[in-house]
Amino acid sequence: MPDSAPMKTGDGRFGYEATGDAALPPLVFLHGIGGAARAWRGQIEAFSDRYRAIAWDMPGYGGSASLAAVSIAALADALRDFLRQVGATKPVLVGHSIGGMIVQQLLADSPEIAGAVVLAQTSPAFGKPDGDWQKSFIDARLGPLDRGETMVSLAPTLVKELVGDEPDAGGMVLARDCMAAVPEATYRATMLALLGFDQRHALKNIAVPTLVLSGSKDNNAPAPMMAKMATYIPGATYVELEGVGHLANLERPGGFNAALDQFLRAHVAATRVTAR
Repeated sequence: MPDSAPMKTGDGRFGYEATGDAALPPLVFLHGIGGAARAWRGQIEAFSDRYRAIAWDMPGYGGSASLAAVSIAALADALRDFLRQVGATKPVLVGHSIGGMIVQQLLADSPEIAGAVVLAQTSPAFGKPDGDWQKSFIDARLGPLDRGETMVSLAPTLVKELVGDEPDAGGMVLARDCMAAVPEATYRATMLALLGFDQRHALKNIAVPTLVLSGSKDNNAPAPMMAKMATYIPGATYVELEGVGHLANLERPGGFNAALDQFLRAHVAATRVTAR
């Protein structure tokens, strides 16, 4: 029987939350820059009847140790180590925002590591490290910290700017709590890791079932960009959630879970694992 609540665990390097029988196929959730493993509780509980649902704390977040140097490539290497640690063979990887970038990087390096992937509200590229738009994006997020604000004081405004129409109240409490708890050094380093990321050339090589999920009110990963992204991935399924901003799983958990459930039922066999 699945656990009634997520199990918090870790080994000193990685913290994570998990629910569901260990013999079930692994479903692994990867949060964004302002998130944490606990941001996925509404998903790991919803899918624990059919999957071993696991949400990691990215390095530097929650119970996970920081990296000496943060880059998308280093985070992808850390994800590979994490999957090995939890015994997640051929997992379904659900990556939100930078989590989706990490998934893309991991697939480029290890194309057969996943059984299926969900690229949620993410992008295949962040562009030139010295580009005007990129500089403006980073300055808008790190500038307030440079001027003496804290993650706690910024969290309400940051979350409000990310969401769309009529977000779930409980989800917004959790979103603000996760954002406020991100260490400033981690937030800065992970934000800067976006600079120069570009996997557009690798989209055509993604050879596993893929769900590309967007929100119509998402200004960080705009729906038209994500719809175009999906056309470059062979056989990708594209879903756009109406009225949703950048935090779909927290803003509209029912809609997010329904889209994920439909994708999993169509493309992933939820059968018990007899050998790992």
